[in-house]
Formats: sequence, structure tokens, C-alpha cells
Amino acid sequence: MITLTDTAASKVKELLEAEGAAELALRVAVRPGGCSGFSYEMFFDGDIAADDEQSDYLDGVRVVVDPASAQLLQGATLDYKNTLNESGFAITNPNASRTCGCGSSFS
Repeated sequence: MITLTDTAASKVKELLEAEGAAELALRVAVRPGGCSGFSYEMFFDGDIAADDEQSDYLDGVRVVVDPASAQLLQGATLDYKNTLNESGFAITNPNASRTCGCGSSFS
């Protein structure tokens, strides 16, 4: 299952509070598509399936991943960067043999 850095968990909490939806979880999924074969998808979700994998992080932030995506995200890390050169969430995935230039697609 994917791991969140403290920085990413703090940003997720901030976004959930801004939406007024602290009860939702961050769903991280892998979908077919993108320029390298698979693409990452992240969104807030309140519809948690019985077979979803769940993890709790800093200040009550929950992450859910469906079983098929969990296999592709095993050992991956979600971070949040806010620098002059980069801003946003970034996934480091040891299962990716190739990534594209946009950073949201892999194979």
C-alpha cells in the first residue's frame, strides 16, 4: 500500500478542511491509460468498499486503495512539494519501470 509523507498528510488534511469534508478519505488509484500504460488518480471519497485497503496517517487523514491498485502501489510514497521549481503531489513508485515526462503516467 502507498505511504504518505508527513508533508503530504498535512496537505491532504488542509484540503479536506478547506472542502469542509474531514470525514472523507483520500483515494489513490491506478488506472489503465496515460502515455506510459498506467496513470495515477487521486480524489476524496466517502464510498469505501469492504475490500479496500485503508491506512490512517497524521491527524486522522485516511487513505484508501482498491485491491488491484494496491498491487501496483506496494512500496510507493506520496509526497507534497511546494518549492520554486515544483508544486503539488508526487508519487515515487519502485514498481514503475518507466515513467513519462508529465510524472503522472508509468509502466
